[in-house]
Amino acid sequence: MVNTRAYLAEGIATYGLVFFGPLSVILAIASFGESLTTQSVFFIAIGHGAAIGLMVYAFGHISGAHINPAVTIPMMITRKIGIVDGVGYIISQLIGAVAAAATLKAILPELGAKVNFGTQRGPSDLINHSIGSGFAVETVLTFFLVTVVFMTAVHKKASPGLHGLSIGGIIFLIHLVGVPLTGASVNPARTFGPALISGFWEFHWMYWAAPILGGIIAGLIMNYVFVNKAEKEA
Repeated sequence: MVNTRAYLAEGIATYGLVFFGPLSVILAIASFGESLTTQSVFFIAIGHGAAIGLMVYAFGHISGAHINPAVTIPMMITRKIGIVDGVGYIISQLIGAVAAAATLKAILPELGAKVNFGTQRGPSDLINHSIGSGFAVETVLTFFLVTVVFMTAVHKKASPGLHGLSIGGIIFLIHLVGVPLTGASVNPARTFGPALISGFWEFHWMYWAAPILGGIIAGLIMNYVFVNKAEKEA
């Protein structure tokens, strides 16, 4: 059965992430300068972590609040969601992301353009602009994001009511360490919306392939080693 309410929830939740997340990037540049500083990285990490955590609490009971194709695809592979609904989720996520980036362009056209409305710019000089290192970073970061999702929001024995805080917390940590390295996408929709609106597509393939790979690895391990066992015992 097609769940249009869940699709709408995914679209709104992803809009929230791609509005508040990239907006935190834009405001960090305006407040702390174009070079990354401790203050700007912390500001960006808080912006993304809070947006995700709150959207999970707001819409988790409607759609599961995936907000990310790299979460939805492992859920489809492990049969936590059907193929049709999974595709619907991903389309809704992409639409929400584009709408949010377009809103930022309408509100802050010049300031937002300086950072391509929050589009990640590829591997940084800290990792010698290495595509291999950048790919590895995005894969590992997404692995731990999806690990937390499965072990707190999917696992039957997880402590109730803490999944929003846990998922928001891992997003905060991911951005704290990942922003200086790759921009910390871990979410193809998060990168796609700003990329479409800004027209900046460099390294774009990496921000799809690496998060999806990391998410699938995590989803398979967490589901078949931990989650299934708990479901059989329930």
